[in-house]
This record gives sequence, C-alpha cells and structure tokens, in this order.
Amino acid sequence: MSAKGGNSSRFGLRSFRAKFVLVVGGAVLFDLLISGGLALWNVNRLSVDATQQVGLGLTKATGEYLHNYIETTAERTDLLLDQVHTEVNILAGSTQALIDHPQIAATVGEAIERDPTFSTPLTYNPSSNWWQNGAGDPSAVTVWGYLLNATKNLPPDVAKVVRDSTAFNIFGPAVQANGTRKLQVYYIGPKSAPILRSTPYTDQGTTFDRVYPGHNATNWWDFFFPQLYEDWQRWLKDPASKPVDEKITTLSPYKDGVTGKLIVSFFEPVWTKDRKDLAGVVGADLTLDQMADIVQSVKIADTGFAFLAMSNGNVLAVTPEGEKTLGIGNSSPTVFDRSLRKSTDAAVAALPLDQNNDGVIQTISLDRNGEKVNYIVVLKKLRPTNMWSAGPITKETMTVGIVVPEHEIYATLIAAQDSISKATNRILLYQLAAIFVALCIVFAAVFGLSKRITAGLSALAGAARKLQAKDYSVRVHIPTKDEVGEVGVAFNRMAEEISYHTENLEKLVEDRTRDLESANLEISSLNEQLRSENLRLGAELDVARQIQKMVLPKERELAAMPGVEIAAYMRPADEVGGDYYDVLRDGKKLKVGIGDVTGHGLESGVLMLMVQSVARALQETGENNPAQFLDRLNRAIFKNLERTNSDKHLSLSFLDYEDGKLTLSGQHEEVVVVRAGGGVERIDTIDLGFPIGLEKDISPFVATRNIAFASGDVVVLHTDGVTEAEGGKGELFGLDRLVESARQRHGSSAEEIKNGIIQDLMDYIGTSKIHDDITLVVIRHR
Repeated sequence: MSAKGGNSSRFGLRSFRAKFVLVVGGAVLFDLLISGGLALWNVNRLSVDATQQVGLGLTKATGEYLHNYIETTAERTDLLLDQVHTEVNILAGSTQALIDHPQIAATVGEAIERDPTFSTPLTYNPSSNWWQNGAGDPSAVTVWGYLLNATKNLPPDVAKVVRDSTAFNIFGPAVQANGTRKLQVYYIGPKSAPILRSTPYTDQGTTFDRVYPGHNATNWWDFFFPQLYEDWQRWLKDPASKPVDEKITTLSPYKDGVTGKLIVSFFEPVWTKDRKDLAGVVGADLTLDQMADIVQSVKIADTGFAFLAMSNGNVLAVTPEGEKTLGIGNSSPTVFDRSLRKSTDAAVAALPLDQNNDGVIQTISLDRNGEKVNYIVVLKKLRPTNMWSAGPITKETMTVGIVVPEHEIYATLIAAQDSISKATNRILLYQLAAIFVALCIVFAAVFGLSKRITAGLSALAGAARKLQAKDYSVRVHIPTKDEVGEVGVAFNRMAEEISYHTENLEKLVEDRTRDLESANLEISSLNEQLRSENLRLGAELDVARQIQKMVLPKERELAAMPGVEIAAYMRPADEVGGDYYDVLRDGKKLKVGIGDVTGHGLESGVLMLMVQSVARALQETGENNPAQFLDRLNRAIFKNLERTNSDKHLSLSFLDYEDGKLTLSGQHEEVVVVRAGGGVERIDTIDLGFPIGLEKDISPFVATRNIAFASGDVVVLHTDGVTEAEGGKGELFGLDRLVESARQRHGSSAEEIKNGIIQDLMDYIGTSKIHDDITLVVIRHR
C-alpha cells in the first residue's frame, strides 16, 4: 500500500514547506551572517593589526630617533666639558712644571718683570689697600691688603709668588685665546699667599671692592670658597677621597663679579714640589650661555627643546620657550636657582634626575591653558665630575633632557592610522552590500527547491500516521533518488522489522526471563558459600587471637616480679598482631623479651607464638647465656619457617635481670633508659644481633651489653608501632616524643608511666588510622 502527498504540499504558514523555507533560509542567513561577520571581523582585525604594526614601527623609529638625538646632545656637552678640562689641564701642567723647577720659574719671572712688553710694575692703591699692575699687561695681578706687611708692602714670600707666577703672562693668554671660548683664565696663589692673576686684563681690584665688600680683609679662599681648599688638601693626603677620580673641580653656576654674567668655573690645584701641600690653583670660566648654546640648538618637531640640569634639579641651560613649558624661572637676583623641583607642574618636579633612566622614553601630562597635554621626555646622564657648591666637594652627574609634545612627535603615526581607518570603512561598506545581494539570491533558490523536496516528506508523514495506527503493512513510494528517497527505503525496511519483532516479542520475553532466574539461583549459591567461608575464617581468627592473648604475661605475674615493677601494653593493628613480648621468670632471674614480626595478621601471629614457645622451652632448660639463648632460638625458628615455606622474620631483643644487673642482647628498636635523676640514655641495638629467621647461624652477630640499673631507674622497650604512629598531619610520633613522655613521668610507677605514654600516643594519633601493632613494656627498679 502506498501513500501520496495530496494537498500537504501547499504553501501555508503551518506547512512543512513554509517551515522548510524558514529553516533553510534561516540557516543560510545565519551562515552568511557568520561568514560575512567573520569577513568583516577579519577586515577590522587586519586594520587593527596594520595600525598596530605601523604604530610599533613609527614608535620604534621615533624612540630610536629620540635616543640618538639625546645621545648626540649628551656627547656634544661632554665634549665641551672635556675640551675645557683639557685646556685647564694644559694650564695646570705648565704651571706645575715651573713649580717643580723653582730656579727656572724665578729666572723666567725676573726676565719677564724686566721686559715692559710682558709686565708693568705693581702700584699701591691707598684707598683700597691693595697692589695691582697697570693696564696693558697680558694679565692682571692683584695682591690683597691682608697679605701686606706693616709698611703696606709685599712680604718676601708673597713677592716670590707674584714673581714666579709672572710666566702666566706667556702661556695664560695662549690658552685663553685658543680652544673653547672662555670668559677668562687665571691663577690663584696658595692659602698663605692667594694673589689673583687673570687674563685678559681687567681692573679686578676695583671690581671686587664694588661687588664683594669686605673681601680685602679675609683670606680669599675662606671668603669665596669655604672648605674647598681643605678638600684639595685632603685629596693630596688621600687620593681615594676624591668623589670622581680627576683633579678638576667644577663650581656650581654663580654671577661673575667682573662681567655680571652667570658663569661656571673649572679649578685644578697645583702642588708644591714635594707634593705635601697646594702651590695654588689654575682655572677657567665659561659663561652659562656657552653651555646653553648646545642644548638651545636642539630643535625637535615644532616646539621640542632640550635642557641641561644638575642632579639637584637646577637647570643650567634651556630655551626661553622651554623654560615656560617646564614652569621654571630664576627668582633670585644674586643666587642662580632655576630648579625643576620648584616647577609649577608636579610632573616636571617629579622627573627622576637622580635615577639611572638613560634613554628611557617617559610621558608626562602638563597643564596648558586648562587642558592636559602629553609630552615625551628623554633623559641622559653626562659623565660625573667633582662639584663644589658652598660646601664639601661632591660627585655631580648632570643630565641632558629632551622634551617634545607627543602630538608633534607622533604626527606621522596619527595620519597613517587615520588613513588606514578610512580605507577599512570603505571595505566594510562593500562587504555589507555583497552580503545583502547574496541573501536575495539564496532565498529565491530555496523557495523554488522546497516544493520538490516537500512532496516526498508529505508521503512519509502519511505513512507514519498509518504505522502509528498499527497498520504494519504500509509502504511508501518516492521516485526521487536523493536523501528523501533513501529515507523512504529506510522507512519501508523499518516497517518490515517492526512487523517481524511484534510477532516474535512474547517468545523473546520468555527466554530472557528463564535466563535471569538461572543467574539468580547461581548468585544465591555463591553468596551462601561466601558466608560460610567468612564464618570459618572468623572462627579461625578468633581462635588465633584467643591463643595469642592466652600466652601473654598476666598482670599477677608482672606484679610478683622480685625487685622490679613491670607494666606492658599490646594493641594489634589487625585481629591478630605480629608483635611479641614476654616476661620469663626462673627464681630471681628475669628475662624480658620484645620483638616485631614482619607484617601482621594470622601468619605473623603464628610466628610470634613459635617464638614464645621456644623462648619458654629454652628458659626451662636453664640456658643462662644470652648469646647462646638467641642463637638456639634462631635455629629453631629458622627450621620452622623453612618447613612452612614462610618468608617471615622478626627483630628480637632480650633483657636479662639478676641481682640489680641488666644484660641486653639481640637486635631491635632503641632501648630508652630514664635515670632516677631524670637523665635519659638511648641504647642502639643494631650491633647486638641479627634478625631472627633469616639465617641459620647468627652466632657471629650476637653480642651483649650490660646496663646499669639502680633504684628508681626506668627502662622502656617498644616496637616501631609506637614511634611510627602517624598524627593528623601525617607526621610520625617519633622516638623524641616517646623519650620526653617517659622522662616527664620518671618518678611514677611503671603502670603510671606506661599509661601516660599510651595516653600521649593516642592523643597524638587522634582519629588517624593505626597501621601497625603497638607494644610497650616499662620496667622500673623498685
């Protein structure tokens, strides 16, 4: 019987065809949206990646550009300072050569003084109280009033310094005229005669009187440079005291008395011939403008600039525009103080000049007309130098900095990112238009295809309804060779199998029921056998446990021991333990044994009973030699184990007591002895025996040791179940805790000591599982 599609292929909101169009169209729409979305995402991602790569490239290039620029600026500044240092070194070298050859210095000085071309005579200025040469000399030399004698003339030592320094008229002007553009170079005498000789010639005496009142009554060095001269003297005695290993000292910026300009001075001391004191100082002055020329020539982007600052933040050189940007200015007319630390911007005041930030690009935000503007800052330290500033000479490391607005330095990057963004937006619009056209084409194709597909599905739906009504003879005929046709073939096969299984279902149920009943009977039989076996094993373990308890010493036996108190405790980990202890008495002789069979359970318990029986038998035969006792016991146990083919063995020690003497033999755990006074001894038994049951003859290994046992002394024997018991955190009870527990109770009875140790042990174990048999024997001398 076949089923036809009929009217079910009509297009309605509840028809399969409508649902097919919606589902397939929705799936295609979803696919297009996903694929289109991925395409759009990829385009956007490519745009972001391109922007990032361009940004990284331009940022790296900008960083390298700024790094190279700061390096070049720092090198130019260092070169300027190096050149000044070199020229001062030349001046100092020439002066030092004359000092080291005083005859030549005197001869040259006298010759120059006689030649009016190089020297004019000194004249006294009565109103100012100093001597000075006249105009026309290559250099001006002034002798201050406090150096004159009572007749207002030059003392011989001062006259000698004036004469010997006259050679400065030859090489001083040469150094001044060549190399770096210097304001002046000069020589200053030692502290005993600090005359001032400088070139080019100026009326320096009159100028100093006007600018520095009171200077003519105080030593030059103390008035102008306190502690500086003493620091140089300290260098001479201890060269390692120089902050920087060079002779030149740089003075922090100050106003020049002659020109009124801000200057930086470079001093280098010269020494006496014997190198025990200073013979004077040579120096050179540079105007701050000269140092500023280098940094003021820096031009980065439109408004970028450079600055030169000391480690304390004082800015030596910066452009006027840079000064405004940094928010700094020199507020004092007499002291140069243009510090970054006093900037009106907190970000500038916090610049880390005293840290090692060479070449690190920083970004700071500055307030410009109420708006925050980001600036790029790069710092570079110069080579360190010795610096004096109204105190001891210190190490000074100046810093060159470059400041440029971020939007100017990254203008190219911003333009490139804007161009990429516009190109990305055009691509996104084209992609959206393509997705819309594709959707229109797909929906038209799906609508046309749906009619062909739904005819076969309608036939399947009708056949399924008949199959639901238990008409198992129904069949469908779908002529198409596509997947719907394959579903029709599969439906027909399914209908045939349902018909077949329906007819044979009752027989299958009966067969399965008989199989289940048979399996239940077999399980019941096995359970009965298991219960019987468990009862048998339980009975055997009960017998073994009862026998083990029966052979242990009784409390009345322990209480009747002469001269000693004995208390014992045993707790097996399983139903039958593998620990052994026994107390054997023969008149006044006692033998106390303790041992530990490997493992636990029934087989270990049987071996423990063997040891107890053999030990009792040997005691009864009168065997009094501890070594022979152990050897004979081992031979008997070894043969029994050999017969039973058991791999068990045990550690075993004996204590023999007679007339207050203890003899220890056999290998087992350490023996603890607590003396009456509270002292503790731990006796190792490793060299007193050998495990029982491993070898037939252990006599070569057996030894004995006598132990002093006075009144009040306590001996504690134990198995490893005590020391290896685990606490809540998995840590072992240990021998140290056992010893401390026994020591705390050494004045108590044997029973009290035993109970106290067991209580401490059980408190330590808590709820943890006991993994091994626990045995403890306490012997106390009465």
